Amino acid sequence: MPGPTRPTLEAIAREASVSLSTVSKVLNGRPGVSAGTRRRVEELLHDSGYARRGVDAERGEAVELVIENLASEWSVEVIRGVERVTRENGLAMTLSTIGDYHAVGDELITGVLRRKPIAIVLQFSNLTADHRRQLRTRNIPFVVVDPAGDPPPDVPAIGATNWAGGVAATRHLLALGHRRIAAIAGPADLMCSRARVAGYQSALQEAGLPVPSEIGRGGFSRADGEREGRRLLASPDRPTAIVCGNDMQALGVYDAAFALGLDVPGDVSVVGFDDAPSAAWARPPLTTVRQPLQEMAEEATRLALRLRAGEGENSRLELATALVERASTAPPAD
Repeated sequence: MPGPTRPTLEAIAREASVSLSTVSKVLNGRPGVSAGTRRRVEELLHDSGYARRGVDAERGEAVELVIENLASEWSVEVIRGVERVTRENGLAMTLSTIGDYHAVGDELITGVLRRKPIAIVLQFSNLTADHRRQLRTRNIPFVVVDPAGDPPPDVPAIGATNWAGGVAATRHLLALGHRRIAAIAGPADLMCSRARVAGYQSALQEAGLPVPSEIGRGGFSRADGEREGRRLLASPDRPTAIVCGNDMQALGVYDAAFALGLDVPGDVSVVGFDDAPSAAWARPPLTTVRQPLQEMAEEATRLALRLRAGEGENSRLELATALVERASTAPPAD
């Protein structure tokens, strides 16, 4: 017995009271359609099952990775993770960069819909409700890796135990005997930055120590770490240890210490976060909290493929961080 007949685009256009070209624009993610009309056509496409059954056959067998930029070791590790899983599954990987996760616009979704990937792995979590609807209408599953903010409940995401990492870094310094421990945080609007600082503060409170009223703030760059490091290390009550928001900040603190004639770890111990390749190459090698970036990207890709096959559910998963002890930390000199 033949199955139900899929409605034609002409039928959908008639029901939405729009032209066929308007339906085509919506289906292919092209501009030139008002928000209200686009939403109405999206709903009809979704309810009819047209996009789910009709677009699948036209897709290329590729998973698209959308990241902020390519100028970081973080990005390289994520690319490696996605590429490994796509290769294992006989798929291709396409790569898009957005330059700034704050500036995610319609052009991104337009490009994705034009390329028709079978799944998407995203660095950022601030897709609008309209963007999410456009992707779901076309049955393109998406998963966020290392989310920048707190994703909506219906957005699957793979992260890391950032709070626990902040605790582990601070406890390590406390165990060495440090009591004047400062921190440099990453951007305040990033969930991972806030969680790492909260872990640092919790460990100090657990040890019965006061939490500094002022915490260094900056981006995740080496220059930010140097700037904040100079400020902290030039203070009269200089800290004997600094917990950094990431490894690049920590290397910036190295630069600040050396410029001030201080030794790492003789005068100041330094802990990073991420365990990027440069952490082991630094002099001295950097003690850091390992964030399993490649494994996070692998798991995000596997979840996206399971969702595409109808076998998975929207979920949240945090992979464990772990302290990696190297030569940048030692007991305080005083």
